[in-house]
Amino acid sequence: MDEHINTHKLLKEQFVSNLTGSSLLEIAALSTIVPAVVVLRKWSCGDNTRRDSFKKKNDALPGHKGFAHYFSTLVVDYLTIVLPVLLVFTIFAEWACACAIFLVMLISILTMFKRSQSHLKAGVNQLPLLRADISSYRVSVVLVTCLCILAVDFKIFPRRYAKAETYGCGIMDLGVGSFVVANALVSRQARNITTMRWNKVLMSTSPLIFLGFARLISTSSVDYQVHVGEYGVHWNFFFTLAAISILTSVIRIHPKYCGLVGLLVLAGFQTWLSSGLNKYLISNERSADIISQNKEGVYSIFGYWGMYLIGVSLGYNLFFDNSSKGKHRSTQVVKVWVLAVSFWILAIILDSYVERVSRRMCNFAYVMLVFGQNFQVISILTLAGFISYEKNMVLEDAFNQNMLGSFLLANILTGVVNLSVDTLSASPLTAFIILLVYSFTLCTVAGLAQFCGVRMKFW
Repeated sequence: MDEHINTHKLLKEQFVSNLTGSSLLEIAALSTIVPAVVVLRKWSCGDNTRRDSFKKKNDALPGHKGFAHYFSTLVVDYLTIVLPVLLVFTIFAEWACACAIFLVMLISILTMFKRSQSHLKAGVNQLPLLRADISSYRVSVVLVTCLCILAVDFKIFPRRYAKAETYGCGIMDLGVGSFVVANALVSRQARNITTMRWNKVLMSTSPLIFLGFARLISTSSVDYQVHVGEYGVHWNFFFTLAAISILTSVIRIHPKYCGLVGLLVLAGFQTWLSSGLNKYLISNERSADIISQNKEGVYSIFGYWGMYLIGVSLGYNLFFDNSSKGKHRSTQVVKVWVLAVSFWILAIILDSYVERVSRRMCNFAYVMLVFGQNFQVISILTLAGFISYEKNMVLEDAFNQNMLGSFLLANILTGVVNLSVDTLSASPLTAFIILLVYSFTLCTVAGLAQFCGVRMKFW
């Protein structure tokens, strides 16, 4: 029995190993589809306003009629957002670029025909500031990540979308970087809240450390498949986030200067990589010490820290710097679009002439690609405000209220599916049905938690 489990575990690890990723063009196409379907859904909602009965401050819970309306809206959100994304990431993967082009054309046509009937009559600058789009962006990051962490274990999910072994980039490679950027843009540092005591620092970091050890212990105890080349033997995603949080708290930098410091950190780290560190990180060489055992996770902290600092600077300057007069939505939107294009150009240049994109090392090219992809998503999401003033959806509010809880539930459900189903032998139809049930369950639980006012928060 143990031999069978170990063999099955080895097959699953090999299934996600030695991959080279997809093209930057396909990543750009996928990064267009996700926010585009969100924009179309928001436009279809028209000018519906949020009901006070769904707000947490309301003591009286809605009745049966309110619940039926809430749940039906949640189902429509699922069918118009989650289902199309799931289809593009599985069955329609070969038509991703065509789908992206179609959605761009559709949004362009709708923009031309609807702008005259929208709130633009009152002027663009009377629309909410760009902060309103950040919640949509953060929910999109969590939602796509939750879909991919299970889908990657099935053959219906293209191998080029999975994480690349050394160089190259699949859409899943952008997950950890997107989490870092999403956190940095709205962090306490970006809001220039520097007076944070050590006990609060420990309280805010301890859940990540706890989750890191919990994942390590749980995966070891059930002999769950873990790709060592991703972070190392013991390291994982939660330890990386915790390390960044501790570094940022210890070395306090004013958000005005975070961008410059971040660029210097990345430039220094890239120089170190090009001087020979990259060969060590992509090799199979591991000694007995803890750093060597987890070399990918430990050394990539420098890259993620530089990424975080740049994200803090961008968040401060775009969303939270109240000293800038005349900060209007139209100006912010233009800045976001310019940044998206600039980051993409830098990523292409660095990938071609300095070092190929590598999530495993978190090199300069990878950081610029993460920013390019994330700001592309944000820039497309800003289009929602040009027609519909109301920007909240039930699904969006549900995930936004329990972002960490939703991600943890997704990890638990992924583990349950992998331990109970032979994902490698599942037919495309079986795999898609499992993914449908999984994603619908995740959205339903998040919706019910939001409806009942339940919020998962450790600090």
